[in-house]
Amino acid sequence: SVPFLIRLFPYVLTKFVFLNFLAFPFFADLRRPELLLNNTISLYLTTEPDITVGIWHTVPGSRAAEARGKDQRWYEEALSDAHPVIIYLHGNGGTR
Repeated sequence: SVPFLIRLFPYVLTKFVFLNFLAFPFFADLRRPELLLNNTISLYLTTEPDITVGIWHTVPGSRAAEARGKDQRWYEEALSDAHPVIIYLHGNGGTR
């Protein structure tokens, strides 16, 4: 009966098989990554009208002393300097 129910209600498959409604770690405010990770800020990009993508910008440990106490503007400028940028696309599990 389970395959029949999934065929009738594909929403069940996306919610209970992939568990994309869970956010881990539990009770963490993912809009404030600096509470979880050092040298990390949260940025938002508007890719299309009404579509906003949240990203975290983390500088490497070698730039930790330089990043300490800096504001969002410093992190944005760090994206355009000579250091390489690595983009990690993790999926759609509800967390970054």
